[in-house]
Amino acid sequence: MTRTLRIFYIAIFLALLLCLGLWSLGSFGSFSRTEQMTVLNGKLAKAVETHYDDEFPIKRLGTNLWAALDYKLFNEGRPGVVLGRDQWLFSDEEFNPIAKSEQYEAENLAIIKGVQEQLKKQGVQLVLAILPAKARLYPEHIGEEAPASLHADLYQQFHAQVQQAGIIAPDLLAPMQQGKNAAQMFLRTDTHWTPMGAEVVAQNLGKTIAEKTPLSGEPQKYVTEAKPAEPYKGDLTTFLPLDPLFTNLLPQPDQLQQRTTTAAQADGEGGDALFADSEIPVALVGTSYSANPHWNFVGALQQALHSDVVNYAEDGHGPIVPMLKYLQTDAFKNSAPQVLIWEFPERYLPMKNDLSEFDPTWISQLKNSSNQQNLAVGQNH
Repeated sequence: MTRTLRIFYIAIFLALLLCLGLWSLGSFGSFSRTEQMTVLNGKLAKAVETHYDDEFPIKRLGTNLWAALDYKLFNEGRPGVVLGRDQWLFSDEEFNPIAKSEQYEAENLAIIKGVQEQLKKQGVQLVLAILPAKARLYPEHIGEEAPASLHADLYQQFHAQVQQAGIIAPDLLAPMQQGKNAAQMFLRTDTHWTPMGAEVVAQNLGKTIAEKTPLSGEPQKYVTEAKPAEPYKGDLTTFLPLDPLFTNLLPQPDQLQQRTTTAAQADGEGGDALFADSEIPVALVGTSYSANPHWNFVGALQQALHSDVVNYAEDGHGPIVPMLKYLQTDAFKNSAPQVLIWEFPERYLPMKNDLSEFDPTWISQLKNSSNQQNLAVGQNH
C-alpha cells in the first residue's frame, strides 16, 4: 500500500468519525438536566458522558448488528429472554436453573406461612393466587430450549405445600388451560397475562372467596368497558435490541385490548354514595401482574367480588417484598381488610429475595412463627 493510499484511508476514517460524532451531538436535544446534576459534584459530566455514549451511532450500529446476528443465526436474544416458536417470547426466569433453589424455596415458604399467621392475628383471611408460568400454560410454543427440571412440577408442588399449610389457594392452572381455548391468556411478546387471563383468574378467585370466606357488606356493581385493540410491544422485546436498524426482524407486536372497570352508579345516588362505608373488605398485594393497569386485574376482581379492592401491589419487586411492606403499614395495622389476595407467580418461589430493608429480627420471627404453629398442630394431633 502506497503512502498516499494510507493517508487517504486515514483521512476517510477520521472524516467518518467526525461525521458520526457531529451526528451524535443532535442527541443532546433530548438530554434533560436535573437539579442534582452540577459541575462541582461531577454528576453533570457523568450524565452527559453516559447520554452521549448511549446515543453514539457506532455503538447503536454495533448493538443492532450483533443482536441481529444472534437472533437470525443462533435464534438467541440477550440474557432475560428465551425465544420460542411462532414468535413467542418467554422470560428466562421460567427456564433457568437456580442455585440453592431448595434453600430459597424453604425460606420463602416459611415466610408465606409466617405471613398467614400474622394476618390471622388481625382477623384477615389470606387467599393465595399462585399464577402458573407462561411456559407451563403454553408449552406448545416453547422452542429448542426447555425449562430446567426445577420448573417441571414447581406449580403443583407449590400448590400442594400451601394447601397442606391450610392456606386458601384455588387451582388457577386448570381454568387458564381451559380459557386459552377461547382467548389468549398471556401476551406473546410480554412476560405478563392478557386482560382476559386476568379476568379468568379473578372469576375463579371470586368463586372461591364466595364459597370459603364470603364478604360482608352490600354487594356493589361494576361495569367494564373494553377499548379497541391496539399494537403492543411486549417487555421481552427489550432483550432483542434490534431497533432502529432491524425493526423488521422483531416479532410482530401483540394486539392488546385494554379494559377499564368503574363502579356503576345506582339511580338517585350521588357520586360518593357508593363509598359511604369507608371499610374496604378486600386488599390485593402482588407483582406487576396486579400493579400494571394494562391488565385490569383490580377491575376484574372488583367485578368478580362485587366489592372494592385496594391495591398494594408493586412493579419490579416480586411478591414477597410488597407483602412485607404492607404488613408494616398503618393501613394494615389500623384498618385491616377482611380478605387479602396475594398474587404470587410460581417462578418466584425458589428465588432469592433481597430483604435487607427489613429488620432481620422481624424476618426471623416471621419465619419461626410458622414453625411454632406447625409444632402446635402436631402436638394437638
